[in-house]
Amino acid sequence: MAGFRSLARQVRDPRGDLALRRYSLRKCLERFAPYGHRATWDHLCARHGIEPEDRAPEPVRLIRALEELEEARAVWLAYEAGFAERRRREKHDGLRRPGTFDDWHRWTWGGNGIAHCEDPGVHPRAPLAEVLARLIAALGAAPGSTCPVCAGTGIVWRRDPDREPWAGPVCTGCGIAVPRPVLTAGALARARGARTGDLTASAA
Repeated sequence: MAGFRSLARQVRDPRGDLALRRYSLRKCLERFAPYGHRATWDHLCARHGIEPEDRAPEPVRLIRALEELEEARAVWLAYEAGFAERRRREKHDGLRRPGTFDDWHRWTWGGNGIAHCEDPGVHPRAPLAEVLARLIAALGAAPGSTCPVCAGTGIVWRRDPDREPWAGPVCTGCGIAVPRPVLTAGALARARGARTGDLTASAA
């Protein structure tokens, strides 16, 4: 099975068939898709002017979409390296079992669904790397009462039938599943009590 970097080379290959290069970009999302596969593809298409069903998009658009994905993946790999180093230190100090703060990391291992979007058409509009940087910064800061990506206050509690038994806070502004550790106990309580109406798109 080809890895992310091998697939990225296929996307860049100027001698490759355009349909194959597009297919390789889609396959990259099986290795790294911050919003989930469908939502990440929708995001890349919207930002880089690719028609989602176009089998032979302009090569320059494919490469720009790939570059955005690679930049976000670099941010995530740096976070995972820091996480692994922290866990090594904790184990050395006798803390063998991860704390509840690390539950989010276990759900997102490998980079899929880091900022999962239940509705593929509702996701942040900012570059992927910027969104991940905001999430990671929030994980290292004191809990707050707003979405760490768009600063929205409309956070509701949802269950995702495609990811059972997952349930948690979702931002109604940018559509992401908000990591619980970044929210205060009060914000989580309000989310549980909020009505879970339809998500609405907004810029982030």
